[in-house]
Formats: sequence, C-alpha cells, structure tokens
Amino acid sequence: MTDTVEFDTVTPPDEESRQAALARHGQLTKPPGSLGRLERLGAWVAACQGQCPPRPLDRIRIVVFAGDHGVAARGVSAYPSEVTAQMVANFRAGGAAINVLAASAGGEVRVVDMSVDADTGEAPYKVRRSSGSIDVEDALTEEEVLAAVAAGRSIVDEEVDGGADLLVAGDMGIGDTTASAVLVAALTGTEPVAVVGRGTGIDDRAWMRKTAAIRDALRRAKPVSADPVALLRTVAGADIAAMAGFLAQAAVRRTPVVLDGVVTGAAALVAEELAPGARAWWVAGHRSTEPAHSLVLEQLDLEPLLDLGMRLGEGTGATAAIPLVSMSVRVLAEMATFEDAGISGPAAD
Repeated sequence: MTDTVEFDTVTPPDEESRQAALARHGQLTKPPGSLGRLERLGAWVAACQGQCPPRPLDRIRIVVFAGDHGVAARGVSAYPSEVTAQMVANFRAGGAAINVLAASAGGEVRVVDMSVDADTGEAPYKVRRSSGSIDVEDALTEEEVLAAVAAGRSIVDEEVDGGADLLVAGDMGIGDTTASAVLVAALTGTEPVAVVGRGTGIDDRAWMRKTAAIRDALRRAKPVSADPVALLRTVAGADIAAMAGFLAQAAVRRTPVVLDGVVTGAAALVAEELAPGARAWWVAGHRSTEPAHSLVLEQLDLEPLLDLGMRLGEGTGATAAIPLVSMSVRVLAEMATFEDAGISGPAAD
C-alpha cells in the first residue's frame, strides 16, 4: 500500500453570484462599502451558494475531531492525556465551551473519536488508541492515515447530504498543538522556535520540552514534506488527518467552512495540498494566539474575522465568528434597497 489519496477537482465559488452580491450592496439603504468586511463576507457566502441574495444558514454543523498524541508523554502540555477522553464526555454532555457557543450561534456539535486513548463509547471512525510519538516514530501507519483521511471525507458527505450549509472543524487532543506546529513548520519552511506556542498554558520548562519535540519531529517531517499524506502519516495524527480530509472534501462538495485556530489551520494547509483551490471555500474565523496560526493565515492568504486572544480550540474561535457570517447573509437578503424604501440614492456626479 502507498500513501495515495485523490480528491475530485475543486471548482471555485461562483463569481457571478459574488459580483451580484456586491452590486446589490450598492443598492441597499446605506452608503456604499459602509458595512466594510460584512459586505465581502456576504458576497462570499452568495458565491458559495451560487445565488444572490444567499439563503439563510439553516443547518450549521460543528464537528470536533478528538484524538490523543503520543508526544504528550514528553511533557509538552499543561494537562495529562486523560483529559482528552474526559472532554469528549463533556462535549457529549453539553458542558464544554463549544457547546455553549454553538447554541448561541445556532449550530449543532458532533464529536468524532478518531484516536482517543480510551473507550469513549460509539466511535465508528476510530483508527487507533493514541497516535505515535512523532519525535521518534510515525504518528500512523499507511492504512491508518488513509482510513483517517477517508473518515473526514465521509463525515462531510454525511453532513452535506443531511443538509449542512456551513461547517466548522474543531479539535480536542492533548498534544495536538505540538503536532500542528510541526506541520506548519514543515509546510512553511519555518524554524521550530518560531512555531512553538504555549498551547494549554505551559510554563517555560514545558515550552523548552515542546520545542525539542517539535525540532526532532520536524527532522522526521522534512523528507516527506512534499507528500501531504505521507506528512500526515509521519507527524500528524488521526484527528488532524481526518480534519484535512474533512476540509478538502467540504470544498469538493461546495460547502463553506469557517476555520478555527492552529490545529484546524495546520490541517487546512495539508487540505490545500490534497485539493488545490480548497482555500476559496474557507473563511478564517479568528486569529489564535498560537504563533504558528499567523503563519497559516499568511500562507493561505486569509484575513481573520475576529482577534479576541482565543486559544482554546474545539472550534470555539470559528463558532464565535458564525454570527457575523449569518448577519452578512441576512443583510443581503432582508435589507431594503433605496427603491424599495423610497429613499434617494447617492447623488450622481
């Protein structure tokens, strides 16, 4: 078996609908451009839907991919690995931050156990218990990485076929920012020290351990950095590999995605390699405080909607931005035009 994955060709969002949305903004009862990025955001949704005005966002789905990482044993996190399984239970009970934010934003949360190092109950896509310690061994086998990417693809198909019109990929896994930092460094040509963040709030000694683990993993990643699936196999994990498949397939299925922080961002870098052009179907929900995330945004040429100093993961930063996306759609669909309201438009020169 070889590390091969093929996605259908990504077609870009509909440019005619985007231009129609921008033109409509010029007819609404406000000075042209006065709603700033909300206008461009609504035009993006219109382009993704292929119609202007765009339809309301009726089924927003936040999928949290959970998995443990062997590198956590190196002391790279402020929390022990068993927290991953405990948080999966918390998500399912509705007690996590993402549950609260999703309810506020009109979204629904789904949790997928890809590689949690515990029995979490129903886990149809689980490929193993914990990914390997990437500083000394591969995260996954060839069979496992292909299964994880395929899981992400299948989950998108399930959600889109079920009516989802906006997607978010969230993460939960102790050690996942370490794996993400390695992916970002490998795909952007950045030195380890430039991508190491505080993750769960680590102290200076843990930061040094994390830097060393990233350095060692990056040495293993560089020989396969041109092969996205081999890179996932070597230094990612089942959760991140599934997210990469999820983000790539969402673009294939012409479904917009709000990206979260550094873990989702690392998966997005790989997804763009798997399905070139996928980035046109994504918007960056926020800027994480993790340094590697700014590198992701620069590489993908995405401007975040929010910058609130968030670094939780779970899809929380993306979900916090969803109300802005919904507002941008409603402005186009519900705001009166100058003609409708009997208001004089801009004076001609």
